[in-house]
Amino acid sequence: MTFSMIAAGLLALAVGFGAFGAHGLKARFDAYSMGIWEKAVFYHFVHSIGMLVVPLFARADVMNESEASTLCWLLLAGILLFSGSLYVLALSGITVLGAVTPFGGVSFIAAWLLLAYRLAR
Repeated sequence: MTFSMIAAGLLALAVGFGAFGAHGLKARFDAYSMGIWEKAVFYHFVHSIGMLVVPLFARADVMNESEASTLCWLLLAGILLFSGSLYVLALSGITVLGAVTPFGGVSFIAAWLLLAYRLAR
C-alpha cells in the first residue's frame, strides 16, 4: 500500500468525520466540543492532503523515496496523535487526552520543516 492510497483513504475518512460532526453530533455537542471536533477534522484534512502531495516530490526527483516516506510517516503520526486525540476528547470529554495532542503537533511541524529543508537543498 502506498502513502498516496493511505492519504486518499484518510481524506475520505476526514470528509466522513466532518459530515458526522455536522449532522450526527451537532445536537449532542456543546460549542466547545464542536470546536474541538472541527479542529480535528481540519488538521486531519490538511495533513492528509500533504500526505497525498509529498510522494509527488519523490516522483519528480525533488527528493528520494526514503525522504518522502519519512515525511509521510511524520504526517500520519501527526494525524493519528493530533486529530485522533481531539476526536476522542470531543467524544469522551476525557481532558487528559489533551496531553497527547501536542505530540501530534510536533510531528506535523517536524514534517513541514523537513520538507522545507529538503526543498531548499
